[in-house]
Amino acid sequence: MSQASVAAPRPIHISIPLREILPWAIFVGVLALAVLYFVSTEAGAVELLSSDGLVHEFLHDGRHLLAFPCH
Repeated sequence: MSQASVAAPRPIHISIPLREILPWAIFVGVLALAVLYFVSTEAGAVELLSSDGLVHEFLHDGRHLLAFPCH
């Protein structure tokens, strides 16, 4: 019995320069820190956006999810 050999495709090396990644990494880092700060310290400051307390309750649950003390 003969087996046919099939050449396996070689992976293509993709090089992404750091100067293209760095602005996006900084943007995502700043955004993540802003969200973390907002979730960890919001205590009704955005109640003006929603009169039913939906924003506060959503962020309150986020605090519990991230293990921030809030009570």
